[in-house]
Amino acid sequence: MVLIGLSFAPVQALIDGPLLDMIATGEAARVRLEEMSAVQKTAHFWASVLNDTAYPIAYGAFFAGLAGRFVPARYRGWAMLPALAAAVVDLFENTVQALALSGSADLLDLKNVLTPLKFGFLVLAALLALSLSLLALIRWIMRRAAKDR
Repeated sequence: MVLIGLSFAPVQALIDGPLLDMIATGEAARVRLEEMSAVQKTAHFWASVLNDTAYPIAYGAFFAGLAGRFVPARYRGWAMLPALAAAVVDLFENTVQALALSGSADLLDLKNVLTPLKFGFLVLAALLALSLSLLALIRWIMRRAAKDR
């Protein structure tokens, strides 16, 4: 997951500015798209299709796995849902961006909903996974301390 995240840096340097993923509105994404040359659009397209398809799958699996690991079985599906939702929404957003970068279709207005939704689900998934992991660590420390008495 970290390596995939780092793979965006050279693309961002090549396109000389933010990736469309980091732009929350369709109008701002259109402005950014117009600033890019054909070479920059092509580089961004391939980063969206390759890197940014693998990335949501990786972070979705990571956060869903953490949440699912540290929650009782009856709540597992609910705990994993925000991470899976973030990944699915991110993949939809990537499709919208790839279509725009290739010149096939302009559905960038969908970013007005998709991008904030993606980041909202992602923050929720990360906080949930972190909270459940910390809670499990605290429980483990307490059990260990009680056992040592």
